[in-house]
Amino acid sequence: MSRNRDRRSQSRSEKGLTNREVATRDTIPTFLIVCEGEKTEPNYFKSFPVSTRPEVTIVGAGCETISVVNKAIELMTAKKFDRVWCVFDRDPSKVNNTAPRFREALKIAAKKNINVAYSNECFEIWYLLHFNYVDTGIPRSDHKKKLTKSLNCDYEKNSDDMYVKLEDKQPQAIKHAKILLASYEPHDPESDNPATTVHLLVEELNRYIR
Repeated sequence: MSRNRDRRSQSRSEKGLTNREVATRDTIPTFLIVCEGEKTEPNYFKSFPVSTRPEVTIVGAGCETISVVNKAIELMTAKKFDRVWCVFDRDPSKVNNTAPRFREALKIAAKKNINVAYSNECFEIWYLLHFNYVDTGIPRSDHKKKLTKSLNCDYEKNSDDMYVKLEDKQPQAIKHAKILLASYEPHDPESDNPATTVHLLVEELNRYIR
């Protein structure tokens, strides 16, 4: 009799474990990533070898800060996503990318629970941090030159293989990005240059690497 109870108990235990495993799989989030650029950022994030779950939707909006956030809100309204990210730059060289609009984009995103992976001044600072710790502003015209030297080949802005080229140095880039952010006191995304929070999105995606 005792053995029968033990077997029934074991059966219930195994069934319960299976249910918990299913529940765990069902809680894997769906991602929406809306990027300012049409190719550079989307190509990078699309290269992450994440599993088919979570579902990751990546959109190259081709517009500036506030418009990127508004595009994310539009897509969120049409379909539910668990995690929403916007990727954009604090790029003063663009006519519509003024400091007030950058601040407003961050404010709107926060109100809508949208995460922001921003770079000041541009996304390429994230690439450079894979090679060296950079704590002084770099003219936009110098980014390509520095990356070409570090990569030992011509850097092409819309390249679709940057993830592969940089993958083994990613832990160093994350470390550098964190130290860089911590160096600003008080922290001000608008004026902290150079700076990036791209590593926060990278760390999230890394949780689901195949």
